[in-house]
Amino acid sequence: MSTSFYPIGTPGVPWGPDEIAAWLGRRTRQRSYADLVLRRIDELRELFDIVQYGELDYAPDAYPLMALRSRRWQGDRPVALVTGGVHGYETSGVMGALQFAAQHAAAYEDHFDLLIAPCVSPWGFERIHRWNPQALDPNRSFRDHSPAPESAALMHLVAPFAARVRVHIDLHETTDTDESEFRPALAARDGKPFMSGGIPDGFYLVDDADAPQPAFQQAIIDAVAQVTHIAPADEQGLIIGSPVVSPGVIRYALRPLGLCAGMTDAPYRTTTEVYPDSPQATPEQCNDAQAAAVRAALDYARIH
Repeated sequence: MSTSFYPIGTPGVPWGPDEIAAWLGRRTRQRSYADLVLRRIDELRELFDIVQYGELDYAPDAYPLMALRSRRWQGDRPVALVTGGVHGYETSGVMGALQFAAQHAAAYEDHFDLLIAPCVSPWGFERIHRWNPQALDPNRSFRDHSPAPESAALMHLVAPFAARVRVHIDLHETTDTDESEFRPALAARDGKPFMSGGIPDGFYLVDDADAPQPAFQQAIIDAVAQVTHIAPADEQGLIIGSPVVSPGVIRYALRPLGLCAGMTDAPYRTTTEVYPDSPQATPEQCNDAQAAAVRAALDYARIH
């Protein structure tokens, strides 16, 4: 257990409004959602229908929530759902989703009604943070009456066709700042001790513990291994504290944890994780890995 203390709050005491306000006051904009995401979405108008499915009112800022919907949406076919940026700081999740949309999505329009939400949490994207301004984690908030507007808006978008979602791939990263900032902040927010752990070096997947699909996960691992390295288990046979059930695959109970990948009953669903701080990977490789994972997921779901 680490003895380090997060600089907000009192050890052992969960945060209240004053601590959340102090935390929020330390957050600054570090990049532009409009320039890096909305502009690229707009460039895809010839390929997709652009859907605004909500707006986040985080005064003085407002963020339109945008999705890409396949032009040949038919309303009676299986749906392929791709989500990125649920944790806004996880850059390749956003860029990988946009890369897939620009370079590969057209190959799947004959097989799926395709929906891509590339940046679910734009406030977090701009501030390179995991949470929203209420210090809530959107990727623990995909449940009825969600307290996180990012999560609630995406669930509302998907609800009319949720029963048709055949495959959902949610794109994430695990970074060094998980250990230096986000896990310590989480422990402080909840009034719990910070338990120091490791960061996996490489790509891995999170399967659904309540409805595992090992062959589906393996197909994605095999495809991504052609692009970047797969994270090994640690000395205890774990990745981020969870047993490795096959190379590069762990399992979480997606729906009980409120994770984005558990928001539908899609038979094929997974969460990707890449390690952008690895000396063995470049940002381009991370984006390529995310796009390769999406392609492999859709290829598998198309023929099974």
